[in-house]
Amino acid sequence: MFIYLCKKIAIPGNVRLRCISWNKDQGFIACGGEDGLLKVLKLETQTDEAKIKGLAAPSNLSVNQTLEGHSGSVQVVTWNEQYQKLTTSDQNGLIIVWMLYKGAWYEEMINNRNKSVVRSMSWNADGKKICIVYEDGAVIVGSVDGNRIWGKDLKGTHLCHVAWSSDSKVLLFGMSNGEIHIYDNQGNFIVKMKLSCLVNLTGAFSIAGIHWYHGTEGYIEPDCPCLAVCYDNGRCQIMRDENDHNPVLIDTGMNVVCIQWNHCGSVLAVAGSLKTTSQDKDVNIVQFYTPFGEHLRTLKVPGKQISALSWEGSGLKVALAVDSYIYFANIRPDYKWGYCSNTVVYAYTRPDRPEYCVVFWDTKNNEKYVKYVKSLISITTYGDFCVLATKADENQPQEEHETESIGATYVLVLCNSIGTPLDPKYIDMGPLFVTMTKTHVIAASKEAFYVWQYRVAKKLTAMEFNQVARTRKEGRERFVFWLCRFSSFPSVSLIKFQGTRDPICAITASDKMLLVGRESGTLQRYSLPNVGIVQKFTLNCHAYQLSLNCNSSRVAVIDLSGVLTFFDLDTQVVTSTGEQMVGEQLKLERKDVWDMKWAKDNPDLFAMMEKTRMYVFRNLDPEEPIQTSGYICNFEDLEIKSVLLDEILKNPEHPNKDYIINFEIRSLRDSRALIEKVGIEESSQFIEDNPHPRLWRLLAEAALQKLDLQTAEQAFVRCRDYQGIKFVKRLGNLQSESMKQAEVAAYFSRFEEAERMYLDMDRRDLAIGLRIKLGDWFRVLQLLKTGSGDSDDALLEQAHNAIGDYFADRQKWLNAVQYYVQGRNQERLAECYYMLEDYQGLENLANSLPENNKLLPDIAYMFVRVGMCEQAVSAFLKCNQPKDAVDTCVHLNQWDKAVELAKNHNMKEIGSLLARYASHLLEKNKIFDAIELYRKANYFFEAAKLMFKIADEESKKRTKPLRVKKLYVLSALLIEQCHEQIQNAQRGKVKGKSSEAASALAGLLEEDVLSSTNRFADNAWRGAEAYHFFILAQRQLYKGSVQAALKTALHLRDYEDIIPAVEIYSLLALCACANRAFDICSKAFVKLETLETLRPEQRQQYEDLALEIFTRHSPKSNKKSDLDDMLDSIDGKLPVCVATGDLILEQRFWMCSVCKHCMKPKEASSRSFCPLCHSTI
Repeated sequence: MFIYLCKKIAIPGNVRLRCISWNKDQGFIACGGEDGLLKVLKLETQTDEAKIKGLAAPSNLSVNQTLEGHSGSVQVVTWNEQYQKLTTSDQNGLIIVWMLYKGAWYEEMINNRNKSVVRSMSWNADGKKICIVYEDGAVIVGSVDGNRIWGKDLKGTHLCHVAWSSDSKVLLFGMSNGEIHIYDNQGNFIVKMKLSCLVNLTGAFSIAGIHWYHGTEGYIEPDCPCLAVCYDNGRCQIMRDENDHNPVLIDTGMNVVCIQWNHCGSVLAVAGSLKTTSQDKDVNIVQFYTPFGEHLRTLKVPGKQISALSWEGSGLKVALAVDSYIYFANIRPDYKWGYCSNTVVYAYTRPDRPEYCVVFWDTKNNEKYVKYVKSLISITTYGDFCVLATKADENQPQEEHETESIGATYVLVLCNSIGTPLDPKYIDMGPLFVTMTKTHVIAASKEAFYVWQYRVAKKLTAMEFNQVARTRKEGRERFVFWLCRFSSFPSVSLIKFQGTRDPICAITASDKMLLVGRESGTLQRYSLPNVGIVQKFTLNCHAYQLSLNCNSSRVAVIDLSGVLTFFDLDTQVVTSTGEQMVGEQLKLERKDVWDMKWAKDNPDLFAMMEKTRMYVFRNLDPEEPIQTSGYICNFEDLEIKSVLLDEILKNPEHPNKDYIINFEIRSLRDSRALIEKVGIEESSQFIEDNPHPRLWRLLAEAALQKLDLQTAEQAFVRCRDYQGIKFVKRLGNLQSESMKQAEVAAYFSRFEEAERMYLDMDRRDLAIGLRIKLGDWFRVLQLLKTGSGDSDDALLEQAHNAIGDYFADRQKWLNAVQYYVQGRNQERLAECYYMLEDYQGLENLANSLPENNKLLPDIAYMFVRVGMCEQAVSAFLKCNQPKDAVDTCVHLNQWDKAVELAKNHNMKEIGSLLARYASHLLEKNKIFDAIELYRKANYFFEAAKLMFKIADEESKKRTKPLRVKKLYVLSALLIEQCHEQIQNAQRGKVKGKSSEAASALAGLLEEDVLSSTNRFADNAWRGAEAYHFFILAQRQLYKGSVQAALKTALHLRDYEDIIPAVEIYSLLALCACANRAFDICSKAFVKLETLETLRPEQRQQYEDLALEIFTRHSPKSNKKSDLDDMLDSIDGKLPVCVATGDLILEQRFWMCSVCKHCMKPKEASSRSFCPLCHSTI
């Protein structure tokens, strides 16, 4: 950073100032002094001269109000920016709160304890609370509306300072004896602060200032020190929080009176005085430090005694109260910024993010790209590239190819002009200084420097571009290797030095050499790319910034105090001793310089910033200065591009192109004026005397305007513009003057004028050709439609398609469709329909295409991606790709369709594909999905096998009987579908060859084969019957129909292989006992007691229960059971009613068409569904 005094305001009556404070938001300056002096001032920039912006614009006092109310010396002034209030206090303890009303300040509240004097006041971060400390130890915390929140008397203490934490939870109280006590926000003591800066220090000292930066503009680094405490003896410590036991310690070596952070916590200003040996009086100085204790600058201030300082809200000015004057100093910050390829790269901090926000702003297209970078150190640019120096992220693993830098703590990231990282390089030393050329990046710490050769291919063929895209996906390592493959020698060099007594202070480089400046004044010259030391020079200063001109013959040196000098590297000089030396210090010297830039195309031209003036030098002779405060981006073609970074960073998220300023140097301005006023011939002599390619180009363009082709050609030759020479030759071959004028108008981008000339000449074809070159297809279409003759159909289609592409590139698909339809571009039309999700339009397009059209597969895959199977299959079949159609059906689980297609096209692999998918589902235990798969594919037998398997497993688990019955019913239904499928297939085979009897016989024979291989295929309904009667018997029993329950339970004796015997005979015994059929009950108990599956204790329980029953009742039935008679007589061959469980004795009965089970007519008439299979009656 650079700082210089710029303005001085005298206080009337020579009243001595005691305090000063600058409102960060509204810009008001409050200053208090002796005899009750209190003034509010405001500096405002004049807007008369619109071209001059920023610090260079003149500023005057727009507000100068004296506030009456204090009688004693005003000692404390503090602003509440959020609520626009000013709080002041004098030596009598009087506190006044001032408010802004219609542009003037008025008293709002007054308070006076009449006991002690106010030593310090502080508003918290949100401006809602104020803490006031009195010298006698009284503390008052009040609200913004004047109410007292709490008060406390710290007895035995003398207070002098107070500060809030950023979260308003902690208060720091500075004592007159130098101690700092930490309290909570309710006034409860916590602990004394550890003061490391006072270790081993004796004598009396007092606190000069406590300032806690609240992070309102973010932090320059995560965990950045923000609490500064300074004593009058010059000792200072900067802490991360109030409990930091490892603070940054500074010994300023001066008598300190005041300290303050700037607006973003990046610079701490320490004001005071310094005793000098040469002068008897003290010298007022302001020292500037980083939060990490690094000294930045020293500002000497005239006057007897400095009493206070305050920063402006943007951090670009400092106000200093000295005696009865206010001095203003301008700050030129060291922004992290650069300029490459029409792009301004700048970084700033935000309160909501811990990283730096790095903006790549394309000034040509006014587009910006934002990247977030942790622990950014610097930004360096050259040509089309930019290098970001950062601390390495400990949590992020380093690239594998960085084997030479294991454990590196810093990284240099090479980026392009839109912020895309191209190549990182990890290093293990702090890059305090970074410079780059078109082939090298050089980073230096104070002890060593690091040279890295980078190479990036500028132009890629389509094949190479695709290769890069692929390797990027595979990993950055291969991409970086591909970038560096041009190197035939090591790309990295690390040069270290044995001693560190003479640290590095600045570096610069060109394609030929590297210059390293030392604090002692030594300048070392190294060759590039070999990095070998060539020479040493001696400078008369401590270099702060070095810069080489375009042919590396001179170096510009800016020292710490802002003095610019020049050193000629090639001049041979003879010393007084007769010794011949290389290198000479030039006589030119300029003060207060904070920026400079050499011209890229002239070694004798450079521009420099001196305070708020820009000077351009040619051969060390200055031109008249230009008022500006911009940072110089580029100096080329006699034009200087400057950027007002101060203005941009006031609103960094929305940079304005008005803050990019272009200046023309005098020779360019003079040449343009000569051409306009005198003429081409006279001005050509001036340009001959002051030759430059830009001036010759200016002359050539002026000659073209006047169709002076000979002069234009000569000028193009002098500026080596081959395209210009060819253009002049082409103009010479044209016969028509109006045609020449039209071509010149087009050359100077006056396209509307050129088109009008072509149309006036009735050369609509040339007007159309011009618009085609410009890519203005809307105008091409307009010209084609307005033509008198028939339009070229091919050109019309091309125009429609180009306009369609225009809308498609901007994702305006609906507009694009209209033009693609007219341009008959079916390929892009399909893409638009797909993006619009207009699948009906896509289907219509597919139907309109001829068979085997190359677009059909693409449309089919579009349908596949959205799951539209039928349309996809139709498209595949239309382009004769049945295999893809089948694959689509399989992919979308349309197995029935897949089987049908496979059969129609005689494809054999569908069975294996189906089996493979089913086994995949079974491996994942998705049995029901496999069943559904087989069922949809009409593989009913396999589905039934799986369903029977599930039913058997559920039966063994003793799940709810109704669920098991449903599973058996589903299994049986699948078997029925399988039988029907077999019979239909057999009918199809023998159709027309034999009778229906033969067909049925063939179907039965195939079914016999199935039944012989699987037990359930023989009687598929057996499991369903078992659980149906099991459930029916229990329902009848609970309903009270004990006889019907007994009849139903008797049927269960045939199903011991499905339902466990213990369940069957327990139910039978229960039903028989309830029906008093003790003979059947006795048989059931006998069966239960002989079961081998019972445990001994269970068998004993059955025996005890049987004994209890049959001691009371004889195991004989009192009446003969009708059921037993029937069973004995017909041996159970009569059909059973599935509704009641009773035998059907009638000749007429109802039979289910699905499960083939019977029901009494009476029962069938009262039901809508079959009780067993639930099919409709």
